[in-house]
Formats: sequence, structure tokens, C-alpha cells
Amino acid sequence: MEYTIRVAQKEDMVQVHQLIQELATFEKEEDAVEVSVQDLKEDGFGKHKLFHCFVAEKNNKIVGMALVYPRYSTWKGPVIHLEDLIVTKEMRGTGLGTALLDEVVKYGDELGVRRICWEVLDWNEPAIGFYESKGANVMRDWDVVQLDQKGIKAYLNAIA
Repeated sequence: MEYTIRVAQKEDMVQVHQLIQELATFEKEEDAVEVSVQDLKEDGFGKHKLFHCFVAEKNNKIVGMALVYPRYSTWKGPVIHLEDLIVTKEMRGTGLGTALLDEVVKYGDELGVRRICWEVLDWNEPAIGFYESKGANVMRDWDVVQLDQKGIKAYLNAIA
């Protein structure tokens, strides 16, 4: 094996942030990343740990990551959400994505969750095919709904 999968450490967050930025560029959202390296360090390794992260390392460089966090389903109970599974362009097709997803699924099983969920862009056919090949159900009849920070403020102002 030419890479190692391990639990991320605080000092990995600089390279994890670079992967996040690489994904944003791939998704044509270069300017959308607001989270900082410091945010990642505090949120993932601070007093109130908000996420769990796996990294893939090759030659002392982070070449992939999978970041998950706990959620609760009113229908299923405890679940985890896979926020991002990122593999650098040069490592795609090497089995690294599968290895990272394997770790996420094992982690979810260890936690006893009843579901692992994530989103995929409808135009990202390679990712959709990858997830479906692993047995994931890509639910094309659901839409993602979000309120960003500006939307939250507008909502609160409207009800005040």
C-alpha cells in the first residue's frame, strides 16, 4: 500500500484545509470556504469536539481526508454525517477513496449508528457512480435546504 489511513491530528489541519480549498475549486466555489485552519483546530480538537476526521498520508503528505460528525435522526436515532470525502486529483483511482470510506463505515459501525449520510453534487457523476457501487442509495428526489449566516440573520430580523 502506498498510503496510510489514520485518525487526523491537530497538526494535520493545515493540509486538511488545503484539501478543503482544493475541493471548493473543483466544485467551482473557490471563494466559498470560510473556515480557517484555526477553526478546524479548535472545532476538531478543542474542549467540545465537533467532528472526527480521517486522513490518508503518502510520503508525509496528506492526500485525502474524510470528515464526519454526529447527527440524530427522528426516524432512525443516532447517525453520522460524512461532510466531505476528498482525494487529491493525483490520487484518484488508486483505491484511496474506498479506503477512506471503509474507515468511515467502520467508525460508524463502532459507534452503533443506524445510518451514515452525505450529499453529492448532481453533476458529479464519477462520485455518484462510486457511492452507488458501494451500495449507497443516492436519493435524487431530495433537495438540500440551507440557511447561511446571512439567511439566519434575515430570518431572525423578519420574526423580531
